[in-house]
Amino acid sequence: MSYQEFVTRKLETVAPAGLSEPFTMPESLFPMQRDLVSWALRRGRSAIFADTGLGKTRMEVAFADELCRRTGGDVMILAPLAVAAQTVAEAAKMGITITHCREPEDVQPGINITNYDRVHKFDLSRFIGAVLDESSCIKHHTSRTFDQLVQACALIPYRLCATATPAPNDWTELGTHAEFLGVCTRAEMLAEFFVHDGGETQTWRLKGHARHLFWRWVSQWGAMVRKPSDLGYDDSAYRLPPLLETEHMVDVDDSALTEDGMLFALEASSLMERRAARKESMDARVQACADLVNADGEFWIIWGEYNAETEALAKMIPGAVEIAGSDKTEDKERKLADFAAGTTRVLVSKASICGWGLNWQHCSRMAFVGVSDSFEAYYQAVRRCYRFGQTREVHVHLFSSQMEGAVLANLRRKQHDAIAMGESLAAETSAAVRQSITGTARQTNEYNAKRQVKAPAWLRSDAA
Repeated sequence: MSYQEFVTRKLETVAPAGLSEPFTMPESLFPMQRDLVSWALRRGRSAIFADTGLGKTRMEVAFADELCRRTGGDVMILAPLAVAAQTVAEAAKMGITITHCREPEDVQPGINITNYDRVHKFDLSRFIGAVLDESSCIKHHTSRTFDQLVQACALIPYRLCATATPAPNDWTELGTHAEFLGVCTRAEMLAEFFVHDGGETQTWRLKGHARHLFWRWVSQWGAMVRKPSDLGYDDSAYRLPPLLETEHMVDVDDSALTEDGMLFALEASSLMERRAARKESMDARVQACADLVNADGEFWIIWGEYNAETEALAKMIPGAVEIAGSDKTEDKERKLADFAAGTTRVLVSKASICGWGLNWQHCSRMAFVGVSDSFEAYYQAVRRCYRFGQTREVHVHLFSSQMEGAVLANLRRKQHDAIAMGESLAAETSAAVRQSITGTARQTNEYNAKRQVKAPAWLRSDAA
């Protein structure tokens, strides 16, 4: 074996373990979605990292349906709270039946779906396929959810993960997905392609010479798609109306936060200072938001960070419905269904509870009564309304005090960095993804320099 053959074999580490074409697809799928589902079926174990609004739910359903048809086995889809009911309804529009399971005895032949918080009740090894909806829940390699799912799905031959595109510097999310899919462990990925940056043992940097090979390796099992044009399709149907963000700075008495010897209170910087500033400004922020929502007859989603904020908002806005973490699962699902159906005008909750996977294009008004440092949580919450199918301008209102300016500035910085990193990610991966999924490769003309060219005198130096 030559050295070149040895290197080539090391690069070809992710062999397909799926089905052979042709596949039967629902006619309602867009061409881009058909390509991604076909690729996932060929791979057998893969991840679709598609941005919000690109139809991940429909692709998951089509994948599971074809898997059941071809193998005769059963598939389990795992989803966040209330997304299960939404997936069942979406599948019905495609002419596909999914059974919503709350207990093991609810399982029926074909496609089944349950919430992540009920996984421990089911023996997943009996299923031929497993689909993780909003699979970013496994991004933390030390979490109980990750360990539980890796062990429960280890013997399942067909697996699909679906989530929005990961942050380009969030290597942990790629590593945990690779481990769940059985490609390699997170530790093996880091050892192969990364080095520690500086003296911090928790900071990893992609090796400069391995950048191209790393994304080529990822594209073998993960498809990163931010828009249809990444696969050569038209983006026009996915162009959204404007997103209008308005900041509301409320006035508060900051005397309680003014340090001894200081004329004015300083902007909060530490976590404790920010919490104190949030507490001082809560009444003013809640009142300002309630005044805005009560003067408007539109549907609204209001996000809070703390229980006191959401409870106060629900009391000050007539007809508002609050979804709290302490609510029973059945109550949460009912309240979410009422809002999706238009029965409830104002929904109040936290992004950690309702900020993932739900489609609320009927709503174009949103408010954050306080902002956290998590750009991912903010982005996902906004995308519940601002997504494919939204026909109106989406208005997002952010309420804060002067003391909390550092949080807003940090969020804006992360937003700017995320956009820049997203463009960089697309540039790094688009060619590899397109070749892996659609089989198209960049066309180049081979250049072989055989003809000797005589350089003119003015190009030659005396040293030459």
